Amino acid sequence: MADQLPDRPRSRSLKPLRALWPYLRVYKKTLALAVGALLVASAAMLVLPIAFKNVIDQGMAVQDRSTIDRYFVAFLAAAAVFGLFAALRFYLVTWLGERVVADLRADIYRRVIRMDPTFFEVTRTGEVLSRLTTDTTLVQSIAGVNLSITLRSTLQLVGALALLIATSPSLAGMILLLIPFVIAPLIVVGRKLRTLSRQSQDRVADTSGLAGETLNAIQTVQAFTLEDLHSERYGKAVEDSFLVAVRRTRVRATLTAVGTMMIFGAVTFVLWQGAHRVLADEMSGGELSQFLIYAVYVAISAASLSEMWGEVQRAAGAMERLVELRNA
Repeated sequence: MADQLPDRPRSRSLKPLRALWPYLRVYKKTLALAVGALLVASAAMLVLPIAFKNVIDQGMAVQDRSTIDRYFVAFLAAAAVFGLFAALRFYLVTWLGERVVADLRADIYRRVIRMDPTFFEVTRTGEVLSRLTTDTTLVQSIAGVNLSITLRSTLQLVGALALLIATSPSLAGMILLLIPFVIAPLIVVGRKLRTLSRQSQDRVADTSGLAGETLNAIQTVQAFTLEDLHSERYGKAVEDSFLVAVRRTRVRATLTAVGTMMIFGAVTFVLWQGAHRVLADEMSGGELSQFLIYAVYVAISAASLSEMWGEVQRAAGAMERLVELRNA
């Protein structure tokens, strides 16, 4: 289909995902409820380190059992609130993703079914089916579960960074200075991944197109004993698809490895500095524990976002192809 549909420039932005907004806008109430659940769950999660700090500084340090019991009850309450609202957020966002993709599929199908017959003379049916199945499945992942993970990680990252600054501005400053060195390589590798993702989706569409073309004319193929020829053509298309998928996987693995190593390396360096400050009585053990938990939040959220960035790139490539089909 890459040959039949307009050969548009391969944008390096995420603009194709904007086309999802008209579908999301229809379900504003559900989206608002999901965002509300996200805010409550994130707030409960960000409160946990504060309770843990008070357990150490105001309970264990002074050996006050009643204080320890009180803060552990608060800790369990926050954990329960986090669990309930996290589950609600997951359900609402997943429902929203399923609903949006169902509407998108129906919309594109209505467009395809009304196209001029000449479109189907130059476009293989299998390739159109691939767009309606493979590409919409990729979009579904970013509009559903991956959207939930991305929103949670973004909010958690921002909140944890703010509380890191409140806990120890100097140590948090070190993390903020290191962030650009961590994010820049991820963006560069992510762009490469998006290009490979689009190529991979094109190759999958080619295999579907070849299979549909052959099976629709199976009587002619068998009458002229062309089974071996078409099997060889399909096998070559499958192999090309595999090779592009392997290249995409290598880039994805590189993105994950680089992101994880740089993020946790930066956090480890900062915590090393914090440990020396505790020894110098410049901060308490509870404050360092609180800082440690928030630093872990930041690291996990950033690593998750780097992972999701690859998925977002793939979804953007898929949405670009769907928009081309809708506007063809």
